[in-house]
Amino acid sequence: MARLPLLLSLSCLGTGLALVGGRALLARQPALTPATATDRLEWLQHWDTDPWRRREASLLLAARSKDPQAQRQWLRGQGWGPDPLAALVLKQDALAATALDRPETALALWRQLQRRFPGDPASADALYALGGDDPDKRRQLLQRFPAHPAALAAALAAGPEPAERRRGALHLARWGARWPGAEARLRQVCKEDGPDLNAQQRGQLAEGLAELGDAEGALRCLGSSLNGLGASGRLSLGRALLAGNEQQQGQAERLLLDLVRSAPTAPEAEAAVRLLAQQGSPAAAASLARLPPRWRDSAPVLARRILEAEPTDAAALDLLRRWPLDPASRTLQWDLVRERLLAGRWRAAMALLEAIPTDQLPPPLAARQSFWIGFTQQQLGEGAAARATWEALLRRHPGGYYGWRAAVRLGQGDLQLDAGPHRPAGAAGPGGGSSWRPLASGDANLDRLWRLDQRTEAWETWRHRRGRRAPEGSRELLLEGRLRQGVGDDWTGFGLLEQASLKLDGNQCALERELERSLHPLRFEAAFRAAANQGGLPMELLLGVAKQESRFTPAVRSPVGATGLMQLMPETASELAGGPVPESVLEDPAGNAGLGSRYLANMLRQWDGDPLLAVASYNAGPGAVAGWVNPQLRSDPELWVEAIPYPETRLYVKKVLGNVWSYQQGSVPGC
Repeated sequence: MARLPLLLSLSCLGTGLALVGGRALLARQPALTPATATDRLEWLQHWDTDPWRRREASLLLAARSKDPQAQRQWLRGQGWGPDPLAALVLKQDALAATALDRPETALALWRQLQRRFPGDPASADALYALGGDDPDKRRQLLQRFPAHPAALAAALAAGPEPAERRRGALHLARWGARWPGAEARLRQVCKEDGPDLNAQQRGQLAEGLAELGDAEGALRCLGSSLNGLGASGRLSLGRALLAGNEQQQGQAERLLLDLVRSAPTAPEAEAAVRLLAQQGSPAAAASLARLPPRWRDSAPVLARRILEAEPTDAAALDLLRRWPLDPASRTLQWDLVRERLLAGRWRAAMALLEAIPTDQLPPPLAARQSFWIGFTQQQLGEGAAARATWEALLRRHPGGYYGWRAAVRLGQGDLQLDAGPHRPAGAAGPGGGSSWRPLASGDANLDRLWRLDQRTEAWETWRHRRGRRAPEGSRELLLEGRLRQGVGDDWTGFGLLEQASLKLDGNQCALERELERSLHPLRFEAAFRAAANQGGLPMELLLGVAKQESRFTPAVRSPVGATGLMQLMPETASELAGGPVPESVLEDPAGNAGLGSRYLANMLRQWDGDPLLAVASYNAGPGAVAGWVNPQLRSDPELWVEAIPYPETRLYVKKVLGNVWSYQQGSVPGC
């Protein structure tokens, strides 16, 4: 009998060593990813000797299945151990049991998850499920996981007692004003509970409304005093008011000036100064003169003064050399360069272009600067230097509008406007279509969730950890942009990726490559391919327009009523279809892409296949574009684009045709 404890100890030790050895073996095996074949995953789930690898295969298989019964079968027996993946298994098993109408099974799984993993983000869903009639569970959810989607959903559902509804609205204002349904709740509480709110609570609700752009709602919520509004709230309110009428813009300028003067060292002060410097009214100019000394001599204020006066190249060059990295310097540089290019003042343009070293600019601005340096060199009779500049541009920034124009100038390619396909053989193009790429966040758990195709869980984990803090810097913006794309939020995701591209420096090649891929994904391929074939167009042209028009968001609607992927006006769609087009067709990717393809084909026929005129017409209308046609369109099309009198159309043409070139080339940065 004395041997029995020893045998048990040896058995436990052997099991532990086997598990440790299994984890070491897993680390040496090829990682399982969404690209792993289904039959391979099924074999591993049944026969692999490593329990961690079997669990990873189970999660990937469950993620691929749409059948909750099959999901439960794949997940059976995988909720073991203290690893966070066990919490994820329990959560998904509970959700599948709920979908199968097995409430008792789901309840037991939620309780087990909450008991075993109280601090894991997956436990937020357990608290939400268990908190229906339990105020204590709801409070725990809001306190432990305030920014988690489950907490925001619980805050929105709070009620029916006024005090509970008010707490929910205040939570949404602080942690998730953009959560679907939050805006209506904030307005409701401001209106119905106004007399019972203190100044701080009114300020919190008003800041949430201002963040959503509802300046009038924020002011109504505040009443007669701004005392409850902190620096961040005043900045948000000022930004929202600037989008309003002339009276509201004046109110915004006074509010922003007061913010800077009362808190000149606050982080919000710099943003307020930049907003004031961008306003063109005399009142805004007067406000700049009343700023504290540290801001009166800042780059945004001096750049505004230079543009207001008869700008001298000497003053501008001094500013650009003092603050080459400041966004205001870069904006001033391009405004002045564009004026001189259109006036044919080549040497003045060159001096301004060379004032900021190209390698200190983010990639989109570096490509623009390189192209125009080459163009100016050519105008000055330095043909060999121009070719060398454009060749270097193509090596470093082969995609986008300026990559296209450099290739055309060098005789090394042009847009292909026939039906195609034109994507490089064997490539899904930048963005990879359905191909999987690592997240590379630097966080092992987040990267593992992404690798196992748990995109929603990865996004919820990131949101929980970030809390109220907005992403900062190119790396965080890229990461959140990709996570947003992963859960189907291209609208927000593309905005974040664009911000990231303007924060890169010349030494972040890996990030630049990932950004280029993420900025040009292949969405709704079947719909776009069919529409392209129907219209006799390259699919990449439709992708380029849709990315710029809607960020691939099928149900998006503009303030004037344009709808869907290609942002068609109902009247235009009816004309193209020969009769009324239901809203459901405009929101359907295939229906919208088909009508958009027909309209683009009409524009190309009208303008004899000229992509510049066709795309400009898609944005501004063919009537307006007809008045812009002149000989410069053929001799120097890049200058013709810069002379387009509508700034929106000018940018639109460059963005869309740059998208088309990037899609057709499948190019990533050459760094």
